[in-house]
Amino acid sequence: MSTTMADSVRAAQAPSLGMNFPGIPFGRLLRVEWGKATDTRAARWLLIAVAATTVGLMLAPIFSPSSIDQSYTSYLGFAAIALSILLPVVSILTLTSEWSQRTALTTFTQEPRRMRVVTAKIVVSLILGAGAAVFGGLVTAAGLGAAAASGRTLEANLNTGLLIAFLLYVILNVMTGVALGALVHNSAAAIVASFVLPIGFALLGRASDLVADWLDYTTAFTWLLNGQWSGHLVQILVAVLVWVAAPLTVGLIRTVRREIH
Repeated sequence: MSTTMADSVRAAQAPSLGMNFPGIPFGRLLRVEWGKATDTRAARWLLIAVAATTVGLMLAPIFSPSSIDQSYTSYLGFAAIALSILLPVVSILTLTSEWSQRTALTTFTQEPRRMRVVTAKIVVSLILGAGAAVFGGLVTAAGLGAAAASGRTLEANLNTGLLIAFLLYVILNVMTGVALGALVHNSAAAIVASFVLPIGFALLGRASDLVADWLDYTTAFTWLLNGQWSGHLVQILVAVLVWVAAPLTVGLIRTVRREIH
């Protein structure tokens, strides 16, 4: 390893060695990470796919009034499900980009305090999640308007609590992607896991009430989305701990300590 490369690696490992280096302003880090998450061709197409999926699923209750509940909550639920499909993938790519694209050495040399970089990535993911939730709300409003214009009767059961539950549902699904990306450090593996694990636990949940009630985060987050806090709050919190807090904590530790080659 050349002297220059060795110096770069030592700079990237500075947080774990207790060394002080000048850092990049956090606002600049946010702008850089926002660009990585939205300005690349892959990112733009993925965000377009998120939008298209949301609009596409909203057509289901509009064109199936006899088989799908015609209520505000039902329409909002379709938007939430649509956002939960691909939006976590955006978060995964945001957290894994440095490792999958082999830019970690450059990034952590410019900003040796790795936690600041990761924090910027998490904040960008949360901003995207909040923006997507607003978009989902607008699509829902458009869907409700189209349904009302067709002359059908809609059950007006939407309230502030359900809107907050919708936002939390979207944000928590985004954070599952953040946690997987921080933990795995590999885009392909994390994306596959984000699709396979929910399906696997849903299938296991059919055979075990323990898995269904405590380990399947899809069920727990659905309770949250539907405003079914009563009797399920502990399960929801356990799902957040198992699928968000724990893997994210381990992932952050791994990110700070991982050697860069």
